[in-house]
Amino acid sequence: MALLVLVVAVLAAAVLASSLLLRWNEVRYSRRRGLPPGTMGWPQFGETTEFLKQGPSFMKARRLRYGSLFRTHILGCPTVVCMDPELNRRMLASEGAGFVPGYPQSMLDILGPNNIAAVHGPLHRAMRGAMLALTRPTMIRAALLPKIDAFMRAHLHGWAGRLVDIQEMTKEMALLSVLRQIAGISAGPLSDALKAELYTLVLGTFSLPINIPGTNYSKGLQARKKLVAMLRQMITDRRSSGCAQDDMLDALLSGNEGTRAKLSDDQIIDLLITLIYSGYETVSTTSMMAVKYLSDNPKALEQIRKEHLDIRKGKSPGDALDWNDYKSMTFTRAVIYETLRLATVVNGLLRKTTQDVEMNGYVIPKGWRIYVYTREINYDPYLYPEPMIFNPWRWLVSNWASKCSR
Repeated sequence: MALLVLVVAVLAAAVLASSLLLRWNEVRYSRRRGLPPGTMGWPQFGETTEFLKQGPSFMKARRLRYGSLFRTHILGCPTVVCMDPELNRRMLASEGAGFVPGYPQSMLDILGPNNIAAVHGPLHRAMRGAMLALTRPTMIRAALLPKIDAFMRAHLHGWAGRLVDIQEMTKEMALLSVLRQIAGISAGPLSDALKAELYTLVLGTFSLPINIPGTNYSKGLQARKKLVAMLRQMITDRRSSGCAQDDMLDALLSGNEGTRAKLSDDQIIDLLITLIYSGYETVSTTSMMAVKYLSDNPKALEQIRKEHLDIRKGKSPGDALDWNDYKSMTFTRAVIYETLRLATVVNGLLRKTTQDVEMNGYVIPKGWRIYVYTREINYDPYLYPEPMIFNPWRWLVSNWASKCSR
């Protein structure tokens, strides 16, 4: 009996302490006048767990309660979420006027001190110039498109006659494709090692920046160390071989291909990590969802098959796709646009205030993040009639696509 009383007392004390802690955190932020309505959750942790677990439902529930502009605390930062389309447009158009990119600290730490989101001024211009040079139109036509075509032919041939897990296979496809373009890496022990660390690194970038062993953040930092070591060894091997590989790594090491400034090894490593990171998750998810939507829509699947078979009619089996073939894929492009709209791989952008900023009568303090939440625009029935229906033909209507991009 005494033990039961003790347990009840401990539980009651824990509930009381939790309530007082939550209340104290709310009062602490409420002292700032002019903040939007909302809740801040736990000290340091905020509402990160709910944000990551609930996803879009987290945003919808709070918009119903507080409106399209509300405050929260996610990923270690006090944050104002903006779900107002007009405010979002103004904010994105006024980049630099009180706002800078505001990526979570966990992402900045794990992607490295030289990643393009963390640097400013001349170094940012140099890194941005190097990235753009690697994907400029002439580079795409002459190098990237033929290499991607060859890779996809070989890779998809291995799927023939097999039952595949489309989620896992599109992840593998996206990663191997980007590794091939960046450093000529094929499937094997090195790509497997890189894949294992990249999966851990991705999880770490969307976590609380608390460096305690066992947390996703700590694991992400360790994965970064291993990736850096592997990429540094690749750079050393590439230099010692003296053989040109005609890939992105060659261009970065030599400063050729219009990359302007020659970057240091540390800068090249962070740039490679950023390229792999940014091209992996979005491409794999979009590819997976495109397969799902097409399998659910036989009419769209038949039309996209016909478009590609018509292109192949004028070619021999071994001929690669060229730039004109790519430009002629109007329905394929519509399927990609509609998949990006409906799947909404990227829900929004984070900005950081460099000064106190006024928004709709509220004052957002300097140093806070603003989550420019653009997901709901994709489901606006005014822009997209029957927005929850997969309809790639909407993108073929004259002037329709340009209207939705405004």
